[in-house]
Amino acid sequence: MTILTIGLLLPLLGTMIGSAFVFFMKEEMSVRLQKSLLGFASGVMVAASVWSLLIPAMEMETGSGKWAVLPAAIGFLMGMGFLLLIDELTPHLHIGTNQPEGMRSHLSRTAMLALAVTIHNLPEGMAVGVVFAGADSGTSSISLASAVAVSLGIAIQNVPEGAIISMPMRAAGNGRWRSFLIGSLSGAVEPLGAVAVLMLASMLTPALPYLLTFAAGAMFYVVIEELIPEASSGEHSNLSTIGFAIGFVLMMVLDVAMG
Repeated sequence: MTILTIGLLLPLLGTMIGSAFVFFMKEEMSVRLQKSLLGFASGVMVAASVWSLLIPAMEMETGSGKWAVLPAAIGFLMGMGFLLLIDELTPHLHIGTNQPEGMRSHLSRTAMLALAVTIHNLPEGMAVGVVFAGADSGTSSISLASAVAVSLGIAIQNVPEGAIISMPMRAAGNGRWRSFLIGSLSGAVEPLGAVAVLMLASMLTPALPYLLTFAAGAMFYVVIEELIPEASSGEHSNLSTIGFAIGFVLMMVLDVAMG
């Protein structure tokens, strides 16, 4: 296996490992643990967006003087807008709620829960694809080691996410294998999204700064729209804040140490 193949598949592996928790945990995940893990995932995604996507994109445009920030701003807003559009159009149901979002549909509760997670995972796949494209292009400050660091960081935060998906599926009445498969398949969009963005970026190298920040905007949307509200709902707790700090520092250290 090449480093590229490993890098593209690592996030999916993380999701599968987390989804497998359904075989070892008899009860539904505690609210305190879920808040901590949601905070951790938020921290990883924000750090990856800043250190591995936004900053390298602006560094690629340093020759543009004060306008170097323009591609980053445009790409970021486009990424946020893209996820907002998908969120509005796709019928989905967030874990812990009974009110579907998106267009009206006759999909089952399980299907809508899976779609919600798929929307969440798409930006992460895009981020992995675009950082590997940046490393391959030779025109950015992104090294291959830095790209692997992003993939590894997202894989680490996908482990608790996989558990957060499969455990409620089990609690909703699905069998263990079905819960595991749904949780695992929700992560399949990541390598698919990564390959699609990688191919697009290789054909449109001048657009790489826009693609990098597009992925950052999409990830920020998920953090702001889904992860932080879910981590902050219910009884007040500082666990999500502590989880965020740990996730952010871990991703920052991975990026700097391996980049």
